[in-house]
Amino acid sequence: MSETKETIILKIADDLKKLGIKEDDTILMHSSLSSLGYVEGGADTVIDALLSVLKNGTLLLPALSYATVNINNPVFSVKDTPTCSGRIPETFRTREGVLRSIHPTHSVCGIGKYAKEILSQHINTDTPVGPTSPFALLPKYNGKILMLGCTMAPNTSMHGVEELSRPWYLMKPERTTFTLIDENGNETVKAYECHNFKGVLQRYARVANLMEVQSGKVLEADCYLIDAKKMWEVAPPVLAEHEEYFIDRKEEI
Repeated sequence: MSETKETIILKIADDLKKLGIKEDDTILMHSSLSSLGYVEGGADTVIDALLSVLKNGTLLLPALSYATVNINNPVFSVKDTPTCSGRIPETFRTREGVLRSIHPTHSVCGIGKYAKEILSQHINTDTPVGPTSPFALLPKYNGKILMLGCTMAPNTSMHGVEELSRPWYLMKPERTTFTLIDENGNETVKAYECHNFKGVLQRYARVANLMEVQSGKVLEADCYLIDAKKMWEVAPPVLAEHEEYFIDRKEEI
């Protein structure tokens, strides 16, 4: 007999607290639903559990759309463009009260105490993870990055670290012009720099060589909790000195 949604919410919440998440935290979560094992209620159950812990906090999830919004389809709608980040972010995106930042390829969705002020500044950057992106603003809110069952590899915030020193592999040489449609249907045309990563493999788990990273289980998933401020302190100087510290060249594998 499967457990009820309510029982699973309590179990997930308990595991999140053991990992180190507190009720007033600002959490940016990357996730893999399948890594948790069978969850009655699916993505909604996971989101409910997170929000039950973050009673006075903020929950942010990447709502990346680079798979569908690109040079071949350069139109982004904050209301209608789906994410390519997985089931949990896509379910979160469509929830009542959830806000979304305006960026063609690297938007973020959020709800809670600081969501509006963190998300509203993303429109002011012309790179994916620029200084006014939610990823780059996270340290100012003493934020934490939760990797829920997806290893530390898809840590989008590390792109912001890379944007500080601009290693050779990071950016495409040309800008792409996108049409952005806000929640009221207003259109803005804007040119953006886009990430490249051609010929390289991202190795962001190496951040654990530079700082302590909390780890633990949430249901069946291996999880990691990264202090965003500490990460932004220790990673940039290493990358500035060793340009390829966080990547491997594909031809060398």
